[in-house]
Amino acid sequence: MVLDDLGSSLRGTLDKLRGKSRLSEEDIEEIVKEIQRSLLSADVDVSLVMELSDNIKERALEEEPPAGTPARDFVLRIVYEELVDLIGESTDLPLEEQTILLAGLQGSGKTTSAAKMAWWFSTKGLRPAVIQTDTFRPGAYDQAKEMCERAEVDFYGNPDNDDPVEIARNGLEETGEADVHIVDTAGRHALEDDLIDEIEQIEETVDPDKSLLVLDAAIGQGAKDQAQQFDESIGIDGVVITKLDGTAKGGGALTAVDQTDSSIAFLGTGEEVQDVERFEPDGFISRLLGMGDLGQLAERVERAMQQTDIEDDEEWDPEDMLTGQFTLNDMQKQMEAMNNMGPLDQVMDMIPGFGGGIKDQLPDDAMDVTQERMRAFSVIMDSMTETEKEYPKAIGADQIERIARGSGTSEEQVRELLQQYKMMERTIKQFQGMGSDKEMQRMMQQMQQGGGGGGGGGMGGMGPFG
Repeated sequence: MVLDDLGSSLRGTLDKLRGKSRLSEEDIEEIVKEIQRSLLSADVDVSLVMELSDNIKERALEEEPPAGTPARDFVLRIVYEELVDLIGESTDLPLEEQTILLAGLQGSGKTTSAAKMAWWFSTKGLRPAVIQTDTFRPGAYDQAKEMCERAEVDFYGNPDNDDPVEIARNGLEETGEADVHIVDTAGRHALEDDLIDEIEQIEETVDPDKSLLVLDAAIGQGAKDQAQQFDESIGIDGVVITKLDGTAKGGGALTAVDQTDSSIAFLGTGEEVQDVERFEPDGFISRLLGMGDLGQLAERVERAMQQTDIEDDEEWDPEDMLTGQFTLNDMQKQMEAMNNMGPLDQVMDMIPGFGGGIKDQLPDDAMDVTQERMRAFSVIMDSMTETEKEYPKAIGADQIERIARGSGTSEEQVRELLQQYKMMERTIKQFQGMGSDKEMQRMMQQMQQGGGGGGGGGMGGMGPFG
């Protein structure tokens, strides 16, 4: 995920304090300089970097850490709070009737974001509609229509009309039954006068409740001028940061948020319409610093279970795994649900104690290799009989040879799958033996607090600074 380099750098800097119970002024000076370097390398504006680092330094020198709190945890808490303060609250987007105008340069991801946001509102029980007013970019109408069909939301556009203001006006009338109208506007390669004039006319016509600036995470230092000009033109209420699944630095987008004195509304985390997150500052910064994000994780789990196809097997219930026999059918459903949660590295970032430091120590291709292995396992299970899936312990050498041949994999890979099944079965049995809800709650509380250190996720008894 973009900003991973910033998170990794900050975590590495804070790890230099491990083992220290007290901080000297020299320690703080060194840490602050490292933090400055990390932020500047991520394209955060210089003035913001200086303000942030000065605040961290002042607090680290003047505040007294709670009794028994290690120096690293004390500074981590200060960095966390200052970063949350820097990016501010999430943009206020009530779940009610409203009109949202999207602005941004060409290539920033407005059209994709419009469909993603519409999909998100639809999951909250509202009826959204996307109005495509981009008459400048070839293919904008077709792209918007196709994305909205994938999102299963209402769409209006008119490829035969070259007047974007008229399209916007007609779009509001034609989609009058929608609760949320998302108006996608044209972008250019640069902030040209005709772009500003056009968007001002559309803004006057649709009278939006919120105007959101869509920014590519790779925008860099150019975000400052861009945000300022759009803000002066139509007023920016929030920012949508796109392409967070890339390798860009991302600090420029954070700068834009500060420059417009606004907030972040949504994060685009992938290419699919479901790859969107409502921005929550606490969880975002917690994830950045390797402390997980249980709120976003819970939302992804719920969504994944809804998307997991169990229509062909109405008898299957995930809770049965905690009471009965664990089979390969259960394992396959679990893997399908995990796949629906999104890229594995993003999911790991949300689990306290697993993202951050632990992920930093893995090879660069570790997540890709793991997901490729899961895909191979799924193909192997598709080549098994129902009896083999229900009773995997009875699978012998002859069956392994047949399954490998039928799935186009090796016998070694089939044995790896069976070994993985045995490990998961043992884990499930441990859950089955926990015996009470209190035991389960105690384990979850440990996870929230870092679950046994390691990976830079633990905060002792402080939890995620609750």
